[in-house]
Amino acid sequence: MANLSVKKAMAGIKRINLEGLRWRVFDCKEQVLGRLASQISVVLQGKDKPTYAPNRDDGDMCIVLNAKDICVTGRKMTDKVYRWHTGYVGHLKERTLKDQMAKDPTEVIRKAVFRMLPKNRLQDDRDRKLRIFPGSEHPFKDRPLENFVMPPRKVREMRPRVRRAMIRAQKKVEQNDAVKQEVEKELN
Repeated sequence: MANLSVKKAMAGIKRINLEGLRWRVFDCKEQVLGRLASQISVVLQGKDKPTYAPNRDDGDMCIVLNAKDICVTGRKMTDKVYRWHTGYVGHLKERTLKDQMAKDPTEVIRKAVFRMLPKNRLQDDRDRKLRIFPGSEHPFKDRPLENFVMPPRKVREMRPRVRRAMIRAQKKVEQNDAVKQEVEKELN
């Protein structure tokens, strides 16, 4: 089984001009699927480089590890459905994200990434530069690998309307406390 995964990982490497490419490693552990896929697609296209041009393939090699540990938000595990047609009449097949993760977690990340890439003649070259592994083992240990650091997630604390309502409530409580203190001073 290990020999098969090595063969699969090395497939198509000879077709890639590896000269000058950086080897970027993405760790999926506790990462949100969409945010990770968007970062991988940026690196595959080469948009993180100053020499980016949409008609050239300047992207780097991307090695994605721990695909089985990816996270999703909300109810996507049960509500997100992958559909495909076999070609026969009435053979529209579907599988939920949970079932797909159990069957092949690498395909979930591959589809998420390639649906974010432009549909053009560079698609096959970018596909060869993406290597996804379900665990932390990979055959590229002899290469100069760089760990990719995900940018910090910008999360709003609250929606503006809710935040304003909370501030008004706090001011009201403070005013009530001030009124109570004045009443107590007058009584004393």
